Amino acid sequence: MNLGRLATDRRRLTAYWSAAVVQVAAVALDVKILRQSSKIALMPLLLSWTRSQQAHPLLQAALLASAAGDLLLETRFELAGMAAFAAAHACYLAFFVSKPGTRNWRTLAVYGALWAALIAALSPGLGNQKIPVAAYALLLTATAIVSRWHNPRSGLGGLLFLISDALIALRMSGRDFPGRGPLTMSTYAAGQYFLTAGTTSQRPVSREQ
Repeated sequence: MNLGRLATDRRRLTAYWSAAVVQVAAVALDVKILRQSSKIALMPLLLSWTRSQQAHPLLQAALLASAAGDLLLETRFELAGMAAFAAAHACYLAFFVSKPGTRNWRTLAVYGALWAALIAALSPGLGNQKIPVAAYALLLTATAIVSRWHNPRSGLGGLLFLISDALIALRMSGRDFPGRGPLTMSTYAAGQYFLTAGTTSQRPVSREQ
């Protein structure tokens, strides 16, 4: 095993989780500079790790789109940010659909019911954002379904990402609550990691003689 490469990979992953911890703490304490800088750093750091794991180009594209979405949202370009994340989920969908997996229709039914219940509950407070939020939530739900079909580890990532954005939708609908911000970012960081790690972890470890 290439121990030098393994150590480098671990440092990259440690950097990602360190940025995630800083992000959650900065959101909880409302430290604007740390909040913005750590959030913008998250996806590039995770992308660096996935590249070292020889992740599929579609997964790397999903993280690039997510990085653009984070930047756009932090600079108040909300519609453009949502479009960037929609592109990220399109990449995730394209990747997972192309891979073999167990097409469990119970999973489809459960997530479909969850999407319908979420939209029904939030719609009264969303105003003219009802349709774009419902469409984006459908895309998120589709990612959660196909990632779960791929394997449980990736499926956990899809579920956490869905929870993270559902928490944002709660705020948009006027149903905010204490601690929502840190919970949103912690589920986002973990969700992105598991979506990618659920696939990269299956790559055989390279060995050198």
